[in-house]
Amino acid sequence: MGLGCVLRRAGVLLSHRTVSAGTLTRRLGPASADRVWPLRTYCLEAAFCPLAEGLTERERRVVARLYGGLLQGQRACLAESITLVETQHPRKKELAQVLLQQVLAYGKQQEQLNGGKPFAFRIGLSGPPGAGKSSFIEVFGKMLTGSGHKVSVLAVDPSSCTSGGSLMGDKTRMTELSRDTNAFIRPSPTSGTLGGVTRTTNEAIVLCEGAGYDIVLVETVGVGQSEFAVADMVDMFVLLIPPAGGDELQGIKRGIIEKADLVVVTKADGELLVPARRMQTEYTSALKLLRRRSKMWNPKVMRVSSRTGDGVAELWTAMQAFREAALRSGDLQERRRVQRTAWMWSAIRESALRHFQEHPAVGEALPTLECRVATGDLSPGLAADLLLKAFRAAK
Repeated sequence: MGLGCVLRRAGVLLSHRTVSAGTLTRRLGPASADRVWPLRTYCLEAAFCPLAEGLTERERRVVARLYGGLLQGQRACLAESITLVETQHPRKKELAQVLLQQVLAYGKQQEQLNGGKPFAFRIGLSGPPGAGKSSFIEVFGKMLTGSGHKVSVLAVDPSSCTSGGSLMGDKTRMTELSRDTNAFIRPSPTSGTLGGVTRTTNEAIVLCEGAGYDIVLVETVGVGQSEFAVADMVDMFVLLIPPAGGDELQGIKRGIIEKADLVVVTKADGELLVPARRMQTEYTSALKLLRRRSKMWNPKVMRVSSRTGDGVAELWTAMQAFREAALRSGDLQERRRVQRTAWMWSAIRESALRHFQEHPAVGEALPTLECRVATGDLSPGLAADLLLKAFRAAK
């Protein structure tokens, strides 16, 4: 069965110009040679998506073009696909779900061909402002691409609470990596999402993996309890901290340290080398007092310098050791299963809230109740109960 037949079974019409028939070359990591698999091998069990039945012929061609471009590793198609999943337009969101369903089915087949192991390694990076996250990612990413990896960076940009705009400046901070043909950098506005992790980050990760990127880095803004979101969508969570003075351990909340699989002290060079060593000792002692996240791994504290490159190769070795240990124990696979369920409930909460806010009965009562709450005439809890009653009564 060819790719066209499979896509038609999934409700998508494939143009003969989208993907060359027959075979597709994909690279399963830098250590393995290029393998050529029949397209039918990857797509035999393409999932049927009910939304695809209602697509027009033009919409089917759009989805087929994007899907085919992703499988061929075309960066333009990847960028367009991420834009599609980021949209708030109801019809385009349906197209995005059809595309995602097919990419997920493809990824499942790819995982089976890789011996049941996930193809990509997802790494979350977080740290306080000024920790040198962008500088580290550029040096780290260049080292990985030089070793034959394909690296995607999903850099979440803070949105203004006033204007809704964001700087989107990650490509200007990672000038060399942004020009690397084996790297893909995608800055995304937070759009007010808690913790700076956008609603569509999970979907963007899936699309990057479908396009053949075997290392996915997710950079988030700031550090705090809200940054638990990134730890719940990656295989490994890395906390970056600068060698600052003062009460360093008080500056980062205990909960986020407990989530970290690696703590990295950045800027460990020059005059900051001694403070960096002191920070490493302090965090090593602190981690011994905290509850371990996993039985198979003891969190480590390491030093790196983005300016000199010292410690970067050793850090990658530690990351690989973590991944191998997680794969052997089954923790990585279990973590991803839990994350998929959490992803579903996150989508449910978002959709339910939006449906509630857009309901006519709620919209009619909301201005008056908001005004009474603002003036102190009505408690917020009672106002919420009244709105929920109006929502349920109008069903």
